[in-house]
Amino acid sequence: MASQSRRHSLCTLAALACTLPISAMAQSWPTRPIKLLVGFAPGGGTDIVSRVLATKLSDLLGQQVVVENRAGAAGTIAADTVAKSPSDGYTLLAGHANSNAIAPHVMAKVPFDALNDFTPITYIGYVPNVLVVNPGVPAKSVEELVALAKAKPGVMTYASSGVGSTQHLAGALFNQISGTQMTHIPYKGSGQAVVDLVAGQVNANFDTLPPVLEHIRSGRLRALAISSQKRLPSLPDVPTFEEKGIRGFDVTNWYSVMGPKGLPREIVAKIDEAMKKAMADPEVRSKLEPQGVLFGGPQTPEAFREFVRAENVKYTKMVKELNVKAD
Repeated sequence: MASQSRRHSLCTLAALACTLPISAMAQSWPTRPIKLLVGFAPGGGTDIVSRVLATKLSDLLGQQVVVENRAGAAGTIAADTVAKSPSDGYTLLAGHANSNAIAPHVMAKVPFDALNDFTPITYIGYVPNVLVVNPGVPAKSVEELVALAKAKPGVMTYASSGVGSTQHLAGALFNQISGTQMTHIPYKGSGQAVVDLVAGQVNANFDTLPPVLEHIRSGRLRALAISSQKRLPSLPDVPTFEEKGIRGFDVTNWYSVMGPKGLPREIVAKIDEAMKKAMADPEVRSKLEPQGVLFGGPQTPEAFREFVRAENVKYTKMVKELNVKAD
């Protein structure tokens, strides 16, 4: 009996020895720079939002938050890197609807589990998708674009930031609702997709607002509709899809911060607290709100986890109904 009790005590001490270093590490975190991986090329919406927040986070956490671009496969390359990283808080993901809710249900094989291989930390907000066309396209309204696309089935093209991206799904959904057959042209991120759209290499895009806003204002792109519930102050003359009769256009491009699975609760709490302070900062808001970033949504890591679960259910159904597959 004494021997059994002694073995139990030794096992308890061994378990404590294993947990103490993790707890101590979490309490002292961060002690070195933190990487925030963005799954798209520089210049896209995720990159713009991440860089603004990373600057403020660096001040709040006392360590530099370095944005690294790992573009490709609708953000899943960066997501996979984070999923396979140590759960120490030094490698984080700019979590995105593309990589963490849509692409896993579009691509034939994704090397991670979108629900179980990540620790959801903070939901940042979302930006609406805006239908933009090159000024050379002879369509000044959604109605004119639909008529043009129907007259030339398969000829009109729309760009996206990759197979399984919100832009890809938005174009497929638009085709279904409007009865058009525009052809999808995927890129490795919004940056090059927008460059080619401005150059006239593709006809249209259902991109997020940040990478196209200045092009709209300068006249290099023409905006036909936006996916927000009401018109935005930054683009008061651009109607919503609902206004133009494109109803049920439920594709939302959200941003977040995530870590690998098993991230200690103490580190999750520190990051979430810093993120909340960064998002409330007037300087941060003054840079992101004019870009169309709409803050709000799940307020805790636990609520955000449930949101991600619901988004996966939603997009699994949508991808199946639209028959969207890797091109």
